[in-house]
Amino acid sequence: MQAPKPQRTLPDILDIEGAITTLDALATRVNEEGSNGAIRDRAIVETLYASGIRVSELCGLNITDIDFDRNTLRVIGKGNKERVVPIGLPAARALTEWLNARPALANEKSGEAVFLGSRGKRIDQRTVREIVYVALEALGGKVKMGPHGLRHSAATHLLEGGADLRTVQEILGHSSLATTQIYTHVSQDRLKQAYEQAHPRA
Repeated sequence: MQAPKPQRTLPDILDIEGAITTLDALATRVNEEGSNGAIRDRAIVETLYASGIRVSELCGLNITDIDFDRNTLRVIGKGNKERVVPIGLPAARALTEWLNARPALANEKSGEAVFLGSRGKRIDQRTVREIVYVALEALGGKVKMGPHGLRHSAATHLLEGGADLRTVQEILGHSSLATTQIYTHVSQDRLKQAYEQAHPRA
């Protein structure tokens, strides 16, 4: 007899309104503080949500990996596989603003790294997780998720917006379409939930 496969569960995801609230709060912080840290943090969260890339892929980004003419990122994913991921205009603008501010934090340890820690070295995953946790405090402490939650949110919002599975598979860098298909279950659950809330005869 074959043991049943454990059901794959996804972490919580942001709804679109929550994502917008979080990014607006980061933009407000940039406008009020104008600090290099605020500019960097906004660019990190915008990039994670816009692209759906993994936190390791974000930390590994080099300046030459950004193509502002096409608004794309060249990403090295699992198994050293390279892929090109699109980003939207808000993320491209946030990245431009950060790269203009980056020299203030850069030193001989920075190399070509896009995102830098406080000592000028390539940023580490732990710091990025902390940045995401703090950014999501804009939602009043209702959501606790890290960079992977932003990746799941981006994938779900793409599918709900009409993107096909193959496209989302390419963007996320999944080797198997079956991995991407778990997001269709999330979308169906959300559809059912919205129906039950909105329909008088649900």
